[in-house]
Amino acid sequence: MFRRRTVDQPVEAALRLPVGRVEWEVAGGSVVGHRYPANFDVVHVDPELPFVAVVDGMGEGEGSRIAGSTARDTLHELIHAGWPAVGPRELRAAVTESQIRVRRAGAAIDELAGCTLTALLAEPDGELAWIVQLGDSRAYRLRDGLLELVTVDHTMAWLGVLHGWWPANSREAAHARYQLLRYLGHPDRPDPDLLGVPLRPGDTWLLCTDGVSDQLDYHRLRELLAEPDPTRAVRALLAATLAEGGGDNATAVVLRVHPATRPRRAD
Repeated sequence: MFRRRTVDQPVEAALRLPVGRVEWEVAGGSVVGHRYPANFDVVHVDPELPFVAVVDGMGEGEGSRIAGSTARDTLHELIHAGWPAVGPRELRAAVTESQIRVRRAGAAIDELAGCTLTALLAEPDGELAWIVQLGDSRAYRLRDGLLELVTVDHTMAWLGVLHGWWPANSREAAHARYQLLRYLGHPDRPDPDLLGVPLRPGDTWLLCTDGVSDQLDYHRLRELLAEPDPTRAVRALLAATLAEGGGDNATAVVLRVHPATRPRRAD
């Protein structure tokens, strides 16, 4: 039975964080939606380091909950322990360790434990950020009015559409949408995608689970991300997913990049 809900978890005021030559203004939030009894997504907006992440559990059991919290806690621990010397090599190592711990947690409860992961970590100078991704949670960039999907979905549906096996709106694609090829907790411990992206003042970044991207089309996402306040943008995105049916847990992080605030020099 579907349960009608409003935006049931408050979205905190946006955090402002200096990152080298730029400044982040970032907010995140999550809603259960109308379908599931609980939220198996995880959102992380780090209060100290330029690090954000969204995680989506696979299924609606204890394995999903444990996988999501284990992934978040492992990445938080290792990134904080290594900062500021955290680059591509260290991020890959952190994901590898997350794979190990999620698999171990799943074995302990004798239940599938798995989750997607999309995270963004800036380098200390603010020139470049790294996106690390496994699964179908996404990263978008809005720049000069153009919204671009930066990541790819690690699903059979994406692979089939790319190679022309079926149309994007076909039954085959809809069925394959839920066949994840890579995720945290996979028995083969697949490598994540790792993308280096420049941070330019004026850019807006969106990290979201498929509860957002499956329910809101390109034009709606672009419209809602045009809101200059990240807190209001997150609230609007989550409210829109509920208005569209709330068929899944939905989680979003919105990050706006500003020029660094320079202190005034004394006369």
